[in-house]
Amino acid sequence: MSITTLILGESGSGKSTSLRHLDPQKTLLIQSISKPLPFRAKEWQPITRDNPSGSIFICDDTETICKAMTRTPREIIIIDDYQYIMANEFMRRAKEKGYDKFTDIGEKAWTVFNTALKLPMNKRIYILSHVETDPFGKTKIKTIGKMLDEKITLEGMVTICLRTQVNDGQFQFSTQNNGNDTVKSPMGLFETQFIENDLNAVDEMICNYYDIKPTQGNEK
Repeated sequence: MSITTLILGESGSGKSTSLRHLDPQKTLLIQSISKPLPFRAKEWQPITRDNPSGSIFICDDTETICKAMTRTPREIIIIDDYQYIMANEFMRRAKEKGYDKFTDIGEKAWTVFNTALKLPMNKRIYILSHVETDPFGKTKIKTIGKMLDEKITLEGMVTICLRTQVNDGQFQFSTQNNGNDTVKSPMGLFETQFIENDLNAVDEMICNYYDIKPTQGNEK
């Protein structure tokens, strides 16, 4: 079983920026929408026929994403703007009548998480997504509404859920639940409530905590 981590936060709060210290040769970045990375990213190149060893795969199709996660030899997998996997399909099916599409979208949302969790133990998957606040004031992963939330609680499928915070101009991850969000982490994984929004550092701490030995050298 892999280690799958949720990274939640508002737009502009540092989710994508947290990738800046990861090695692109060891990382598969799956973008649900095509957009430039918010840091100097010359080494982060898209995967194309002419460049099959690139690091960025642009796709919002659940089946294709699951195949990419299963087939890649790279140990670190990032899914950025996860909520658009759900939102894009919902918009493509907006004219459909009835509620079956919500069940379909919920099943596909679950399938991405389930596929990630079933990958080998040395794999680390980071799923980045926006947040929303429910009528009770609790902040959670953004989905496409109550009908999907009634069918699946995505945060419940993972052990680690971090949330981006901006404190006094510093971009950080929150590692502990504040009573009004879904943040959680295993006892002793992080020493403080707030840490730098550095996904490479988080990955190193996770490897150390779970005694994962990353493969040496670059992955192709």
